[in-house]
Amino acid sequence: MIESVITTIVGASTVISPLWLSLLGSFVEEIIAPIPSPLIMSLLGSIAASIGKSWYYLLLLAFVGSIGKTIGSYVFYKAADILEDAVLKRFSSKLGITHDEIKAFGAKLSGGWKDDLTIFLFRATPILPTTPVSIAAGILKVDPKSYIRSTIAGFFVRNLFYLSLGYKSLNTLEKISTDLAGAELIGSVLTLIFIGSIFIYIYYQKKRRSTLG
Repeated sequence: MIESVITTIVGASTVISPLWLSLLGSFVEEIIAPIPSPLIMSLLGSIAASIGKSWYYLLLLAFVGSIGKTIGSYVFYKAADILEDAVLKRFSSKLGITHDEIKAFGAKLSGGWKDDLTIFLFRATPILPTTPVSIAAGILKVDPKSYIRSTIAGFFVRNLFYLSLGYKSLNTLEKISTDLAGAELIGSVLTLIFIGSIFIYIYYQKKRRSTLG
């Protein structure tokens, strides 16, 4: 599958500019989770090197790519926001957590620098998956402005990391895809544990208030 995707992207690179490929490819990569996260940016880094672009060009590619990935991630953010409203309002009695409790917890995420930093770190760290973070942010009603600005900044750093690796060598693409496979699996598990712990915290805070009351 990876080889066919690479072939398609290389073919597209002969038709559209690297900047458009960065925008569209990053969006598709974010929407279609099975595509390895290093793929688009690493390949674009190699393409930039092959056509004689400077390191400064990587900054532009990284920024444009971060816009594409942010748009893709916002799809999951908004979908999770909408589905949370529908699911919890209907099944709150069975799940033990109500929509209002989720909303109250989300209200604590005021969009300050701590919230920005948390999302930024999740986005910027290469081994951490992006989709679960988008879904969790939507469910918890993270402030949209905070979500968007920290997501763009975090993806910019992540993209620049992969672009730099690809810029050094085209062969780097296959190597980092292999080396990061295990690391991304660990990152996925850690992310899911972190997100799960938030909902466990909300649930037990509710029980604690009930006991004290």
